[in-house]
Amino acid sequence: MTDIVSSGGESSRTQQLVRSSLKRRKAAQTRLKLYGITAITFALVMLAILVGSVVTSSMGAWTQTQVRLEIPPFSSAEEAAEKSPRAAVNEAILSLFPATEERKERRAITTVLSDGAQYDVEDAIAAAGDAVTEGLDVWVPVSDPYEQLYEGVIDPTVDASRRPLSDRQIEVYQALDRDGRIRSTFDWGLFTNADSRFPELAGLKGAIIGSFFLLLVCLAVSVPLGVGAAVYLEEYARKNRVTDFIEININNLAAVPSIVFGLLGLALFLGFFGLPRSAPLVGGLVLALMTLPTIIITTRSALKGVPPSIREAARGVGASEMQVIGHHVLPVALPGILTGTIIGLAQALGETAPLLLIGMNAFITSAPSSIVDASTALPTQIFIWFDSPERGFVARTSAAIVVLLMFLTVMNLTAVILRRRFERRW
Repeated sequence: MTDIVSSGGESSRTQQLVRSSLKRRKAAQTRLKLYGITAITFALVMLAILVGSVVTSSMGAWTQTQVRLEIPPFSSAEEAAEKSPRAAVNEAILSLFPATEERKERRAITTVLSDGAQYDVEDAIAAAGDAVTEGLDVWVPVSDPYEQLYEGVIDPTVDASRRPLSDRQIEVYQALDRDGRIRSTFDWGLFTNADSRFPELAGLKGAIIGSFFLLLVCLAVSVPLGVGAAVYLEEYARKNRVTDFIEININNLAAVPSIVFGLLGLALFLGFFGLPRSAPLVGGLVLALMTLPTIIITTRSALKGVPPSIREAARGVGASEMQVIGHHVLPVALPGILTGTIIGLAQALGETAPLLLIGMNAFITSAPSSIVDASTALPTQIFIWFDSPERGFVARTSAAIVVLLMFLTVMNLTAVILRRRFERRW
């Protein structure tokens, strides 16, 4: 009887210990879950703050402030073609303010216009043809300080010594605004213009085309070499000290800072081979070297994920080793290979340090037409604009960052879609 009571007491204590242990484990699991939720929430909040601040800062770059000018009629199209566009622009703006003979007064009026206004007037005259005999109404961009005034960045009420515009210049702008000659419209020039020293005229066309050529060269070099190396190491190479040494170095190269690849490109492609400086060809080769380890590692992981039964079944029906790999293994591993390739290219698109070392931060006012023309890329264009002293380049820098983030987002979404599209479940 005593043994039964004792046994019952020990069982009760054991149950209590088990319950308390389960409570502690459940509490620990709940804390771990809360830690994970807190970390994800913190990351999302920081990401929202980062993207929000960049988008907010870029708002001024998406619009262009313009002033309407009335070009007087010409006697003929030939006279219009011979007329200096700059003179036509200055005469049109000065005609709105009579009694402007003093040089200082004339300068206070003409500085409203951007240096690009003459080109817009020239294009409008050329497009009008014989209609120039009836006169033209042309909207032309204002210079950067007046754009900052329109956007509220410059406060006209502060002391004149603390703003870039004098009281008379502000009066001229306000008079134009009262006459309904000032408007703000979407700035397509941000995408159709190349770089410029004037913020209101600077665009991303050269940088976007340069980035395209960069990725084209990087893709053409890194994908065949990376996939080929991965297939050889995973399917053909024997496991020995040599292959172990190669694998270790590939993993180490994936962690090497990108500036080291820039130094390699500077010494090898520019110094030894003498390839053209600032060219997308050199930049693409440097980024290809940097992307190779990522493609090799992801491709090998994709090949390892292919079930061995597929190889055995292919060999069982008499397929050669090349047919096994080319017809059966690679198609199954394709989703992982595509994902690794796109992610590697997205990483290469955002690199700045290696491109700076090979000179792709030069001031280029035209878009490249081939992979050997001097060019910039989106990351280096951001660097150039960020280093510019003009206030208008602050918004342009943020807008370029937004464009780069959009490209990166599209590339990563493409990787996800392709993986889901081609992925097979076993």
